[in-house]
Amino acid sequence: MSIGKLDITLIGFLLNIVSAVLRVILAVAILGFFGVQTASFAALLAGAGVAIGAAWSGMLGNFAAGVFLQLFRPVSVGDFVSGGGITGTVEEIGMFAIIILSADNLRNIVPNSKFFGDTIVNYSSHPFRRVDLFAQLDSTADLDKAIALLKQAIESVPNQYPGKPVDVELLEFNERGPRLAVRPYAHTEHYWQVYFETNRLIYDVLGSNGFPVPRIPVQMLPSS
Repeated sequence: MSIGKLDITLIGFLLNIVSAVLRVILAVAILGFFGVQTASFAALLAGAGVAIGAAWSGMLGNFAAGVFLQLFRPVSVGDFVSGGGITGTVEEIGMFAIIILSADNLRNIVPNSKFFGDTIVNYSSHPFRRVDLFAQLDSTADLDKAIALLKQAIESVPNQYPGKPVDVELLEFNERGPRLAVRPYAHTEHYWQVYFETNRLIYDVLGSNGFPVPRIPVQMLPSS
């Protein structure tokens, strides 16, 4: 399978299935070699399969979900995903469970049926992602100057996606003043590096250029 350049996700899944089938065939062959009637054994095995299937309906649901994960391929090994209540990198897609390594280096084993039945977000599907950050300005700040300075400074952040310049635009007004949306576009694998460096630049640029710290205005109490 490796020589044929089959996908690593599919290789692991097929090996698990083939391994289980071959073990059953080996057991039946050994019994036949020692003179045990394999026909009756096969009937017994079928009956046991029905009983086990009824008792382990959840496991069969996980197996079916694993098959659909292989057919529809919403995720692959190595993708950064969110599903089944877990966000992290897919390490393995097994017959009954998917293994996800979360950002805090914890190994999460999620049943296939729970993962496939949930909303799946695959952050690795596209080569770039938008980073959503904000810059709060004081009501007395020079809006155009702040936008120009931030755009110029953020251009120096490495691993931004070429051809997608950063967006710095007025998002809304609140009690402190104008609030800017700061949105660079990062290569998917460098998302957090761009996120943290851009966040730091917002602080440095506004602070070093004398922009006042936004403050919540004091509410005047009504006179009696």
